This record gives sequence, C-alpha cells and structure tokens, in this order.
Amino acid sequence: MTEFNSKIRTIQWVDNCSRMVDQTLFPYEYKYVDITTGQDMFDAIRNMIVRGAPAIGIAGAHGIVLYALELQKEQFSREDFISKLLEKADYMKTSRPTAVNLMWAVEKQKEVIKNSKSDIAGIIEELKQNGIKLENEDIEINKKIGDYGAEVVPKGATILTHCNAGALATVGYGTALGVVRSAYAKDNTIQVFADETRPRQQGARITTLELTMDGIPTTLITDGMCSYFMKKGMIDMVVVGADRIAANGDTANKIGTYTVAIAAKYHNVPFYIAAPLSTIDTSIKTGDEIIIEERSREEVTHINGKIICAPEVNIINPGFDVTPNELIAGIITEKGILRPDYKSSIQEAFRK
Repeated sequence: MTEFNSKIRTIQWVDNCSRMVDQTLFPYEYKYVDITTGQDMFDAIRNMIVRGAPAIGIAGAHGIVLYALELQKEQFSREDFISKLLEKADYMKTSRPTAVNLMWAVEKQKEVIKNSKSDIAGIIEELKQNGIKLENEDIEINKKIGDYGAEVVPKGATILTHCNAGALATVGYGTALGVVRSAYAKDNTIQVFADETRPRQQGARITTLELTMDGIPTTLITDGMCSYFMKKGMIDMVVVGADRIAANGDTANKIGTYTVAIAAKYHNVPFYIAAPLSTIDTSIKTGDEIIIEERSREEVTHINGKIICAPEVNIINPGFDVTPNELIAGIITEKGILRPDYKSSIQEAFRK
C-alpha cells in the first residue's frame, strides 16, 4: 500500500472538540478552528468551513458527540437523553442534503446510541471512540482507493480533475487526488489539470494548493477549457470524486462534472469516479432521486466579497449535478474498480 505522506489532516477529534481546517479561508490562510457545540458544527457544515463528502461525514459524527456533551449538562434521565440526542442527530443530517456520507456517518452514531447498554457518560465515550474509528478508517479507505485507481493511470498521464476530492475533502489523502497521489508515487512524470470549479472555485483555491504542497505538477484551467485540451490530446483521463452514487451508478458531484463527463465521452477520454462505498446510496435506484442542494446567489454574484455582475440579475445556483452511469468508465472504491453493469457490480461490492 502506498505510504501516506500528506501534510494535511482535515479534521480530528481533540480534547472534547472537533478541530478542522477552515476551508473558507483558502488560499490566503491555512488555519485550524475548534468546533465546540453541535450547532456550530451544523453551521460549519452548512457554510462549508468543512466540505467534501467524506469530511462532512466525519464532521457529522463529531457533531453528535458535541450534542451529547451539551445534553449531558442538562441532567436528563438516560431515556430522555437518548430521545433528545436522536432528534439532534436527525437535525444534523439536514445541514447539507446531497452528500450521503453525512447521513451514513450520523446513522453509524445513531446505531451506537440505540445499541449502547451504558449510562450517559458511557454512551458519550462510545460515540467519541466511534468517531475516532471512522476518522482513521477514512484514511485507510482512501489509500486503498488510491492504489486501485493508480492501476488504470497510464505512464506519464495528464489527469483532469474537477472540484476538490483530495485530503481536504476527506480526513486525509483523498479520493480522486488519492488516485493522483498513489499514481505519482509510482511515476513522477504524471501531472494534473485542475478545473477552477465555479462558483466557489474549489479547484483553484484548494486542489492547486494541495497538489503544489505535495510537489505534483499542476496546471489550473477554467471550467470552459476542458474540451479544448481534450481535443488537443493533452488530457489522458478524468478522475473526480462524488457526493452520492445511486444504485445504478448515476453520480452526483460538484456542478460542472456532468459537462466534463460529456466532453470526455465525445473525445474518448476515460472518465472515472473515485469514492468510498459509503458514498453509494443503494436506497435510491437512479440519480433522478438525488436531492440537489440550491446554494446562495452571492456565491455566483460575488468573488472575494466584490460583485461581478449586474446586481439585479436572476441567479440559479445548484451545488451539484448528476452524471449518468453510461458516461462513467469505472467507479474506484476501496473494494476495487466497479465496472458496468453498475447495478450488479455495486451489489457485488457490498457483498465482499
């Protein structure tokens, strides 16, 4: 397995709080903040202080512990404590509706609450330990994804990625950028093209920061340039992350991913998804069932606090789009690379 050398630890449980990198400050400042209440965690997820589906999941798990610590001070009976904590857990899941890892991690904490035989203090300790366990598993899962993905990266390849599915979208290492890191460890002639990813510019602000920190050659392009470079033969493959994958392989990811996938299909460039199995939501049959988060108009109208368009213009700002499964060459998971027919290969992956 590839050695984990990344300098980044996005989120970690430390001294009864959740310590995370504030990703709203990039690229001007690299700063950790301590989240100490459940509501502050809800707001950190909603306002994208923490972002990226796997990292949001861990943040949600931490948030349940924070809610539990607050409720402990109210001196509820054990029965009332559990009832109110389960209500808080369901509320936490509403902070961002598209990324299924949040729901998955919160449900893992709800299982701890429901199955515990301990007193209130014991339940809280079990929740803490489960959150830490999920943290550590995330890095190991990402390294496996990276190593499986590296097997399909051609020697000397130029890899296009959209948005940020790196260490800063996870606890560490990354999914799509985990593939890049594992491939680069074997072949240092590999390079990356990163889409800037409007409107929040996660590719420009975050992906380029991560990759340059690791010394991986990176070229930043605007979102409209991918077809130009594909036509010129300058992109060999695409690897992106995911926020939710339906049972048939349809995949929700940052807005603009669908456009990249269409361009890749036209130019015969293989398009891969890299995501843990926890991102696959087998309760939904197709991508048509995925809830798409609508974000604020200011994300589109402003850059660095300054308006860039006519103030009265109408704005529609979906945070994600859905790429149909027929455009996807493979879904890279910790259990291997899933191939069409995705309904069958996804079912098989969960049986392994």
